[in-house]
Amino acid sequence: MKLIKSLIIVLFLSLNLNAQTSENPWAIAVGADLINLQGDDVNSGLNFGAPALSLSRYLTSGLSVGVRYGLGAAEPQDNVDRDYSYLDGVLRFNFSEENTIPYLFGGYGLSRFADGMDKEGMFPSGESGRTIFGGIGVDIPISDQVNINVSTSYRGTQETNDSYNHLQHIIGLSYNFGAGDADGDGVSDKKDECPDVPGLKEFNGCPDTDGDGIPDKDDKCPEEAGSKELQGCPDSDGDGVADADDACPNEAGSVEMNGCPDSDGDGVADNMDRCPDVAGDAANGGCPFTDSDGDGVPDKDDNCPNEVGTASNNGCPDEPTDLVSFINGENSRILFGASSSKLDSSDMEKIDKLKSLLDQYPTSSISIEGHASSDGSEAYNQKLSERRADAVKAALIEKGISEDRLSTVGYGENKPIESNGTAKGRSMNRRVQINRSTQINLMQK
Repeated sequence: MKLIKSLIIVLFLSLNLNAQTSENPWAIAVGADLINLQGDDVNSGLNFGAPALSLSRYLTSGLSVGVRYGLGAAEPQDNVDRDYSYLDGVLRFNFSEENTIPYLFGGYGLSRFADGMDKEGMFPSGESGRTIFGGIGVDIPISDQVNINVSTSYRGTQETNDSYNHLQHIIGLSYNFGAGDADGDGVSDKKDECPDVPGLKEFNGCPDTDGDGIPDKDDKCPEEAGSKELQGCPDSDGDGVADADDACPNEAGSVEMNGCPDSDGDGVADNMDRCPDVAGDAANGGCPFTDSDGDGVPDKDDNCPNEVGTASNNGCPDEPTDLVSFINGENSRILFGASSSKLDSSDMEKIDKLKSLLDQYPTSSISIEGHASSDGSEAYNQKLSERRADAVKAALIEKGISEDRLSTVGYGENKPIESNGTAKGRSMNRRVQINRSTQINLMQK
């Protein structure tokens, strides 16, 4: 009874101590055994014995090897008491390494049934039998390193004089040990991913210095609390760029701008933009290039920097092809009656067409050139040609054409296109005519 009480005390004192596995390769066990002798001429009752001791070492793949020794008593026949002891070599195979562990075991050893008479040697040959045994057992964990161990086996002896075949049942406690814990954090070195630094069990022995739930080994910023999405680094401005990688950590920006804003949307981050509030060009430090003529083509790319043009024509005005066609056609000539500078309805149709073409090409300007026939004095004809040019200019201004785009000149009777010796020729010479020279001109004739 004292032994049973001792075992109970050991059980309750060991609650903070897993089965013998690769994690805890060594195991010691203490317990009590019951033997049941087999045979026709022996008592078949149970015989109690204690202690039953063992030491074993886990090898690999569920296999363990060890030795065990035990003491007890047996009563083979009525009123015949014998001391029972054994010394065995044991080979054990675990079926698992998780929770309750069933196992098979077997081995070879010596079983002694002593009658109390003094004999020489620890296991005198007359009282000892070479024994082969095999059985089954189970380890039931009650803490990380302590297990209740229950086993049963059959032991067959090879001598028949004073040895007996018997069943053996053992119940006891085993303590498993051997896994090192170099950093003392309660996680064995075999399981500890950071064996030289004290850590936490939830992180397999690794520390979490900043307490952000990310172990230091996976934390790019182990001393600053951060988010899992940013591998443990903080993001002060909440723009999705970790402070360590953020060129503007206190101002929300974008990933494309390395965490900085781009206020003017020109693709140059504010911290690099010399003109952060005005869209510009990266090649000019985020500032717009000079555009002297305001045509949207910067001077550096403008072939006509002082003349409004189009981007498709490298900053120069588009070639006024329709206006040139008009000037080179019959509609560019306006004929007048003798001594007259008045415009009729057909003349106004031509002027309307000219006006629309000047609107189409707003950078073009024209010269309006007036002419007269040889009727009358030369001085009179000079004045008449000027009035004819002025009449066309006034009509265009009235329709909205800027005066600075229109120039006039009168040539009098000096540039006839037909002979003044005939009525038909003189009628053709009373005109305003469009000519083209170095620039687009509407010439009055």
